[in-house]
Amino acid sequence: MDKKLRILYVTSEIDPFLKLTSAADLIRFLPQRLQEKGHEIRIFMPKFGVINERRNRLHEVVRLSGINIRVAGEEKPLTIKVASIPNAKLQVYFLDNEDYFKRKSVLTDESDHLYMDNDERAIFFCKGVIETVKKLGWPPDIIHCHDWMTAFIPLYLRTHYKNDPMFRRTKTVFTVYNNNSFDYDQTTNYLDKVRVDGISDEKLDNFGGNTYVGVVRGGIALSDVVTKGHPQVDQSLEDFLNNVKSQQIYFDASDRDTYVEQYNQLYADISN
Repeated sequence: MDKKLRILYVTSEIDPFLKLTSAADLIRFLPQRLQEKGHEIRIFMPKFGVINERRNRLHEVVRLSGINIRVAGEEKPLTIKVASIPNAKLQVYFLDNEDYFKRKSVLTDESDHLYMDNDERAIFFCKGVIETVKKLGWPPDIIHCHDWMTAFIPLYLRTHYKNDPMFRRTKTVFTVYNNNSFDYDQTTNYLDKVRVDGISDEKLDNFGGNTYVGVVRGGIALSDVVTKGHPQVDQSLEDFLNNVKSQQIYFDASDRDTYVEQYNQLYADISN
């Protein structure tokens, strides 16, 4: 009999609420199939302003809201909303903040320039995920992080929360995609905003400059296992992946059962 696990999926997109890349499809598919196998599933994502609350029937979870998340030395209030995925017994928790997510677009402004605070938005989201899990009182066996916006979760679990009993048995899986949604120049390095939290440079060794590759490298290095969600990723990441425990698990619409079984086995292996 398969071991039943608590699996938390953390993502910046999921169909039908927000679809930016093909990742939205596989993140929609995988949790449902794993839930059908008896695993307990939670899904967290940012409440970007482009997500229509009325059409998607989002409502605030008052008992989880009201936490303040510290980002770059400032306290930012966190609001939690929830909605159900149509035709599935799955709920998605949306993390919201007026300063970071009440915008008419996701990562870029009307001139198609990346928002200069995308780093702070990612830090807020990652911290918010961990604090919300604590408030839920739901210790996950697996936290499966998808792409750059979740890359700080493995970092915080290995620093601020390393002695927290809620995450004593938690393992992290980080999935890399063929993406380039972070790269920009700015005067303040995102690592300075992480250092504000008292994290040592030793833990930040594998993070790099203000680029997609720079952020993702850190997530890769600090996760228990890394998977590739796309056959082709940035070449420098490809080289880095050769030095860590990684697996290539691609979504194939013609062979969904194999895809599900690969992850089911991976989760079982690392949770033992």
